[in-house]
Amino acid sequence: MYDALEWVTEVVFFRRWRRELWERVPAGRVLEVGVGTGKNLAYHRDEHQVVGIDLSPGMLSRARRRAEQSGATVELHEADVQALPFDDESFDAVVASFVFCSVPDPVRGLREAQRVLKPGGKLVLLEHVISPNPVLAAFMRWLDFLPVNIWGAHIDRDTAENVHTAGFRDVEVQHRVSGVVILVEASRSPGSARETHRID
Repeated sequence: MYDALEWVTEVVFFRRWRRELWERVPAGRVLEVGVGTGKNLAYHRDEHQVVGIDLSPGMLSRARRRAEQSGATVELHEADVQALPFDDESFDAVVASFVFCSVPDPVRGLREAQRVLKPGGKLVLLEHVISPNPVLAAFMRWLDFLPVNIWGAHIDRDTAENVHTAGFRDVEVQHRVSGVVILVEASRSPGSARETHRID
């Protein structure tokens, strides 16, 4: 049902935002967090060697079928961003689209993302977040229980602040749709792989 539920927003908004997201991902080995059903496969470039993770075996199965049908090259694993099964400093970039709204401990997940980034590595995110408008923000906080209980996603997360809290530097945020969707770019802090410990 996931793809069907998002069909309208995918056509109207998400496709162009996904393209923009991946245009900002540098060449090299890339970790895609929350690869889902493989909606981003069409935007991977030849200079990307993508490893995708997701918690859902069902979504990974759809992503594999989509990769086979499109000829996309991607390595897929069932894994949790809060405890990544990868070595320190093993990726040039970490990318995610609409994922950290549903990670139980987003700061822990972002610290894990920083751990696996190489020195100078880049984090690129497309996320829906709480509105900067105080009235709308209050309404989103009140309404948050509904999407959380239906599909597990929070609508009141401040992901840009979580990126700062996780220790990334040079954090740049661009707003879309009145600030409830953001595109974030950030760099791994020097020495972060030594400061952030892998959680098994």
